[in-house]
Amino acid sequence: MELNADFKVRVVIHSDQVEWTASPMPGVDRRMLDRIGDEVARATSIVRYAATSQFSAHTHTGGEEFIVLDGVFQDEHGDYPEGTYVRNPPTTAHTPGSEPGCTIFVKLWQFDMEDRNQFRKTMADELAAPVGGVALAELHRDAREVVTYSEMDPGAALVNSNVGGIEMLVIAGSAVEGGETLGKGAWLRLPEGQSLNIVAGNDGAKVWIKTGHLRHAKAPTI
Repeated sequence: MELNADFKVRVVIHSDQVEWTASPMPGVDRRMLDRIGDEVARATSIVRYAATSQFSAHTHTGGEEFIVLDGVFQDEHGDYPEGTYVRNPPTTAHTPGSEPGCTIFVKLWQFDMEDRNQFRKTMADELAAPVGGVALAELHRDAREVVTYSEMDPGAALVNSNVGGIEMLVIAGSAVEGGETLGKGAWLRLPEGQSLNIVAGNDGAKVWIKTGHLRHAKAPTI
């Protein structure tokens, strides 16, 4: 399967307008944003766990990165409430689920295969003091990519010109990019060579941004 697999074009998906599709596990549904592969895939998705649902135990051969958007994600390592950012690098394993139910934004098979840096962070706890109405948290940085979280006041502007492609998820509020309003759940991907220029809407914005990674995009190797 290939979905939004041309990384040389701009893509916007208003995820709240995308139908949920069932995963192989009962009670776990997803909205696919981009994908190369079938059940083993380089994939970016929003995944919804119904209350008491659970995925089977598995190893993340290609790594897993996710944000808890609502509810509480759980595995044998602990509880991950809304606003948690998690990186589970290649070779890590767990049995994910959620007693109360939850929704996560998740990326699979997008790690450096030598990465072993596993961690979780509460994104809001990492924020620096605001500058120009934008409070920024650097969640992760390595030779391949930079991952940030920002909270923007209404009308505040954010510019990111990092090379290697840019990806953004609007977690809350809204932002205008290229004349288009991106509300909660909107996902934007810009190809290498394009800069991100956004202005927060009247309700402000909370945005997750990753840069540098698209130049490394490829299908998973099994």
